Amino acid sequence: MEANTLTTEMIMVMGMIGIAVFLFIVEWIRVDMVAILMTVSLPLLKLVTPNEAFSGFSSNAVISIIAVIIIGAGLDKTGLINRLVAPILRIAGNSSSRVILAMGGTVAVISSFMQNIGAAALFLPAIRRVSRAMGIPLARMLMPIGFCAILGGTITLVGCSPLILLNDLIAPFNLEPFQLFDVTPIGLALVASGIVFFIIFGRWVLPQGELERDASDKSTEIGEGGDLTAGTAFELATPADFTDFRDPLTIKMIRDTHGITVVALAGRDGIKHFSLDPETVLRSNSTLVAYGSKNDIARLTSEQGMQIKDDLALFKNEMSPSVSGTIEAVVAPRSMLIGKTLRQAHFWEQFQVNPIALFRSNEVFSSGLSDIELYSGDVLVLHGTWERFSILEAQHNFIFTSPVQEIMKPEKALIAGFWLTLALVMVIGFKIQLSVCLLTGAFGMMVCGVLTIDEAYQAVDWRTVFLLAGLIPLGIATEKTGTAAWIAHSILDIVGPVAPVVLLTVIAVLATGFTLVISNVGATVLLVPLVLNMAMASGTDPRMAALVVGLATSNSFMLPTHQVNALYMGPGRYRSVDFMKAGGIMTILFIVVLILMLSLVYGVQG
Repeated sequence: MEANTLTTEMIMVMGMIGIAVFLFIVEWIRVDMVAILMTVSLPLLKLVTPNEAFSGFSSNAVISIIAVIIIGAGLDKTGLINRLVAPILRIAGNSSSRVILAMGGTVAVISSFMQNIGAAALFLPAIRRVSRAMGIPLARMLMPIGFCAILGGTITLVGCSPLILLNDLIAPFNLEPFQLFDVTPIGLALVASGIVFFIIFGRWVLPQGELERDASDKSTEIGEGGDLTAGTAFELATPADFTDFRDPLTIKMIRDTHGITVVALAGRDGIKHFSLDPETVLRSNSTLVAYGSKNDIARLTSEQGMQIKDDLALFKNEMSPSVSGTIEAVVAPRSMLIGKTLRQAHFWEQFQVNPIALFRSNEVFSSGLSDIELYSGDVLVLHGTWERFSILEAQHNFIFTSPVQEIMKPEKALIAGFWLTLALVMVIGFKIQLSVCLLTGAFGMMVCGVLTIDEAYQAVDWRTVFLLAGLIPLGIATEKTGTAAWIAHSILDIVGPVAPVVLLTVIAVLATGFTLVISNVGATVLLVPLVLNMAMASGTDPRMAALVVGLATSNSFMLPTHQVNALYMGPGRYRSVDFMKAGGIMTILFIVVLILMLSLVYGVQG
């Protein structure tokens, strides 16, 4: 087939690529649904065979990422990673620069062997504690450490999905596969450049932020400045004639009118109710627990004729700090609540906790919570029992910014470390296929009781699995039909001969642009066949072109579209402009360091 001959099949493949990119951008359906659409459509259009369409589900990349997620869950279950925090903080001392250096470096190393969103989530509670203890605004710590988590994914070939996918994508071109640590010098240089950048220029590119109040200060009210502590708990009582000659007063009306949240209620029968539906009506001779400022509570009781009790009496045990409390919960990047309101999600009935306030960007909402559509990175202040919070945390819809008591297995820490080490030794010393080594480590953790098989299944992000497996046939179709070669030759015919360094720089910019608007996996699958053909046609090393795509798809700092950025946006009280300011410079620095290291490590010439 001539590379410059446009065929019907090529047009169809480019049409499918256009549909995929369009759906990634507009987000009418989830990204994993887009991948499944490609899996189904391509064999129906005869662009790939059925075996090729489903080959992604048995690919080295997909099995590897499943195993990496399970290994990461095992390390988390034993608390092995959390044990690293205390000695790191002792080394850092009271210097904010050393904290960023120590914690940023540590989260980067951890991120090189587990999903960077998992590493970032593990460090969030520790960063908050350090912020409060050292008097450093959280906004000046989260972004540097979050960027380090993203950069850490470039240290090893299992650090991020694009690099895991890389060998599968270059296999049809009969190119030598990359080994686990082939990218390590480049990844370490990228991490170092990010840390140095924030240490030197952080004071100018990071938002000033505000110091968080200690969580134990329950007298703080929710204010416009973004302080999300819950207020004070007051026990109120309604008189015997409360419902006489008046319109019904609901929980929602109290919240919308006074910014007060009722978290518990007992009627005249003495039966106690928690996780109250917003439409619950207050009756005569009732006792309720309300969270709010002293002034708001005083105004409510004055207007409604309620009585303020001196302290918690009826609900003393249930409101004990050992039984219940308030906590900040970040809507997780893959939460099933995204795009829904609390009412649509049946939040009160399903989760049995009470939302008190919602923080988004620089806005705080303490009323109208039932009808606000949730987005990834939103921060909800919730009140409930610690038991309910433990159940809620296990469902992975929220990431809590403070630790919640759960059943840990610290006695299994050495066993988990052993199986991780064994998997790495198998990869490095015996040259066994990556997926086999990692799955051996994951299986060993399950056999030794680090986590159960059910916990392993629950830990796997099946959306990521289907995204990876579903897009692989699109890459196969792009190469098989000659579409990648046609596009590559067309571009080179327009721009003419270019030096290898120039071509690799253009590829890095292209991959960076793609990953800002579509998923990094989607960008990798679409670009690798294209750049391989461009490199071969121009006389550039095709392995280096593919490697640039695998690395540059982690160059996602300018917008809060990356999962780590979305996770830290709420707790850090960041705005999109904050990411543009610091992330814009970091994006340019990433490309410069990447190309420089390719020249030094792999001898790419200008």
